[in-house]
Amino acid sequence: MDHEADAHRTDLMTITRYVLNEQSRYPESRGDFSILLSHIAGLAKLLGLAGETNVQGEEQKKLDVLSNEVFVKALISSGRTCILVSEEDEEATFVDPSLRGKYCVVFDPLDGSSNIDCGVSIGTVGFYFYTHNIFGIYMVKDKENVTIDDVLQPGKNMLAAGYCMYGSSCMLVLSTGSGVNGFTLDPSLGEFILTHPYIKIPKKGKIYSVNEGNAKNWDRPTTKCVYLFIQFPQIFLHSLFFRYVEKCKFPDDGSSPKSLRYVGSMVADVHRTLLYGGIFLYPSDKKSPDGKLRVLYEVFPMSFLMEQAGGQSFTGKQRALDLVPTKIHERSPIFLGSYDDVEEIKALYAAEENND
Repeated sequence: MDHEADAHRTDLMTITRYVLNEQSRYPESRGDFSILLSHIAGLAKLLGLAGETNVQGEEQKKLDVLSNEVFVKALISSGRTCILVSEEDEEATFVDPSLRGKYCVVFDPLDGSSNIDCGVSIGTVGFYFYTHNIFGIYMVKDKENVTIDDVLQPGKNMLAAGYCMYGSSCMLVLSTGSGVNGFTLDPSLGEFILTHPYIKIPKKGKIYSVNEGNAKNWDRPTTKCVYLFIQFPQIFLHSLFFRYVEKCKFPDDGSSPKSLRYVGSMVADVHRTLLYGGIFLYPSDKKSPDGKLRVLYEVFPMSFLMEQAGGQSFTGKQRALDLVPTKIHERSPIFLGSYDDVEEIKALYAAEENND
């Protein structure tokens, strides 16, 4: 990004302009949703510029704890929220009636915090962390009578979802239900600028993203794709049962094999999948029979974005956005990405179900 040139441009589509343009499409709008989105963008900008430890060497709060505090306080002070669900808090936060709005926000304030220690320095003043946050927004029926059921809605009811990725640049990816757009923070302007309009995921990709270190614990359809191949290659190759990951590595149609890419942070892996195509897989396993990723603030927002970009999401049983969670930290398996790649996973599970 040419910061000096951008500073003199007057036609830049900033996140503020974008949100206001979206608001203008709804004449009955009072601007509450726009204000809430602007607060979230401001949070992303603040957290994206993480600094170094102070000169006295005083111990700072863990970044994930600090991020959560900043998110909660800022969302409450916006006056547009009534209930918040965070990955960091065991219970939901109900906003005081005097500060309530009509929106629920679910979020993971710092996804991938385990990667903080391997962040790389990009300057002498401070550094960015290769960590991220994810969020989703719902509307409540009655802000005067808010209950936990207001947030235990299927993902298809989300009004908006997005994530912010802090790496060599700070990028906010957002959907308000009419496509997916990416905004990059320009530090010289202090604004997010629209740099990736109308993101569309390729219908089929060349990359698959999965932690193969968990292979021995995967559920049966996924295990048959990799683990049996390692243990019993001849039986595996001649089996009539379709095996997805085996086909990724050894395609039988003469095409090139897919490349494995896995960062270990959902935002980074899904972001790459969104831009380049392919599939992100996190199946259930023996250690996590219900899956590992949380439905409300990981599975739902990413599935919402993926569908808005033309892809699909699947739990192994159903469309992910049709799930109805029964608790705020509920978990689920998830497969999401390019439409054709997810179709192959769905066929795998259908075949396994028929065999049973």
